[in-house]
Amino acid sequence: MSAEAPSTPVLTGGCQCGAVRFAVSAAPTRISICHCRMCQKASGAPFASFADIDRNDFKWTRGKPAAFRSSSIAERGFCAACGTPLSFGRIDGDRIEIMTGAFDRPDRVIPTRQFGTESRLGWVVGIANLPSQTTQQNYGPEKMATIVSHQHPDHD
Repeated sequence: MSAEAPSTPVLTGGCQCGAVRFAVSAAPTRISICHCRMCQKASGAPFASFADIDRNDFKWTRGKPAAFRSSSIAERGFCAACGTPLSFGRIDGDRIEIMTGAFDRPDRVIPTRQFGTESRLGWVVGIANLPSQTTQQNYGPEKMATIVSHQHPDHD
């Protein structure tokens, strides 16, 4: 990891509570979805999505993630305070993969490939065809007005 924060971050992000934040100074080289069973368990979701970044273009700008060595070759970073999964990296590797949902603007990190498809759940393919609602449609404006978010905003 570089010793200095990127001067003009291309992308920023962090965990749900804001204890851990990061900045990226160059666009990720590969953005992917992984369906492998290890990624399913690490994310608590049917798949994980990662942006692959050179460690020289990456800096933790607030706090540092805790780490779990999920295999003999890799570790996964997460916020020790709120549990947000943040990263995947080969031990002593020169790249880090950041979970796309942790970016402040996840719409800017669009997956272009999939891995671990041997574990892809059959129903994932049809997600776009399921009936859908916005959060406000689901809860209604009255309930939405009573909800107070404790999530860190998507910016510093």
